[in-house]
Amino acid sequence: MLFFLKNTPKFSIWFCMNVNLLPLAFGMLGPTYGLGLRDCALIILFFALPTAAVPAYLGVLGPKTGLRQMIQARFSFGRYGVSVPVVLNLATLVGFCIINCVIGGQCLSAVSGGSLTPVVGIVVIGVLALLISFCGYDVLHRYERYGWIPALIAIVITTGYGGSLLHKQAAPAPAATPAGVLSFGMIIASYMVPYATMASDFTTYLNPKFPSGRLFLYAFAGLVLPAIPLLVLGAAIGGAIASVPAWEEGYATNAVGGVLAAMLAPAGGFGKFIVVLLSLTLLGNIAATTYSVTLNFQVLAPQLVRVPRYVFALVVTAVVIPVSVRAAADFFLNLQYFVALIAYWSAAFVAVVLVEHLVFRRGRYESYGLDEWDAADRLPWGAAALAASVLSFALVVPSVAQVWFTGPIARTTGDIGFELAFVVTALLYLPFRSLEKRLCKR
Repeated sequence: MLFFLKNTPKFSIWFCMNVNLLPLAFGMLGPTYGLGLRDCALIILFFALPTAAVPAYLGVLGPKTGLRQMIQARFSFGRYGVSVPVVLNLATLVGFCIINCVIGGQCLSAVSGGSLTPVVGIVVIGVLALLISFCGYDVLHRYERYGWIPALIAIVITTGYGGSLLHKQAAPAPAATPAGVLSFGMIIASYMVPYATMASDFTTYLNPKFPSGRLFLYAFAGLVLPAIPLLVLGAAIGGAIASVPAWEEGYATNAVGGVLAAMLAPAGGFGKFIVVLLSLTLLGNIAATTYSVTLNFQVLAPQLVRVPRYVFALVVTAVVIPVSVRAAADFFLNLQYFVALIAYWSAAFVAVVLVEHLVFRRGRYESYGLDEWDAADRLPWGAAALAASVLSFALVVPSVAQVWFTGPIARTTGDIGFELAFVVTALLYLPFRSLEKRLCKR
């Protein structure tokens, strides 16, 4: 790991973005599907590894093409059609900021014994992350290079104090069901794949001569090395909550933050300090995501290029803070709603981008012309990408299993909407794009 940290910021930025409480929150959803710790761990492993490869691979295109992620998407979705995934991506990135602000705010509230409300905690986290995002790309990379150190120490200390109670797992269902496995697998995929929509944003300025294989390896390691253990730790904590009264009480009051405060309660004042430190571990993720959001605004409307990026950061923070306050009222239910919104569209998006690059452009980086990226008459129409993505939902919708809707296919199989969104979109895009190329000659 030290070798990775010394050799490239591509590893450090992903590593720091994942060494925080966000994967713990996602992992804690595992037991809600009737899964034991062993089953959760296996699902996390086998879903996280392949899905982490997607953002790691797309990140390679950043230095090779010199284009950011949503600019690259214009070469499949078209100059104007790309506005659809950009809007969806903005909603996704802002949603992740909201989740992080809620978790951080709940931690600060829990450590104060209720004297500091979650609302105030959310405001503190949002403003601190905003200040970091103001500093720009170079400072952000420096922060990400070292920000993981106190975060990792705090998580290890928390596990050390509460680890003796993790064995008190609630009795799971007799056996893991296909529905439970696939539904939790969708949660894990929803954690990893959305990173693909901003992967190149963090690599555009890297040396284009850097070996692609090593760049992929560093990004992949930066994603899976912290995320998989923390997702499993989250599943272990989630499975033990019902068996530890203090944890259950903390969970009822402040969700993730309350549980962590209860785990560290035996440490007294030192434990409270660690909870505060844990809340601050989220700043790196929020700041990096906010940075990517500001870039997406400029892709959405070229006229906005003249607007300083810090203005967009201010707008995003002004939206994130009040929405976070509302989402905190029922955190895990709102988290499941959010996951449902991001999983399916992001699967369709990466299917289009990957097929375009690997099949139609044959993996040639030079095919992304730097004199074409902003010329509508030299880019594809985007009809093929949009049609393939939209039509895939004819099978995705019946395969969705969420708290608000369960389709007829999902009642038997569990949630396979994510998988179908990827496969069906890829299969439809092949003939649609071939036809589009014949008609528009580009």
